[in-house]
Amino acid sequence: MNSQKQVNDKLPMGLTILSNALPPVGFYLYYRFGKAFPKKARTALINGILGIPIGTMGGYLLQTYVFN
Repeated sequence: MNSQKQVNDKLPMGLTILSNALPPVGFYLYYRFGKAFPKKARTALINGILGIPIGTMGGYLLQTYVFN
């Protein structure tokens, strides 16, 4: 068994924001950190998935109310 703890298994704030703003980056980070840093990968995936509806709603609101 591997009893070593992962020391740096937290996604930095900049990458968290980036993966939320650009979902493909979040998906890439998930596959990049998947095996070595599972918590970091899961955070990137969740932010990537949440970025899609947030971006869709933001785009709709901008298109409907701001640009018209």
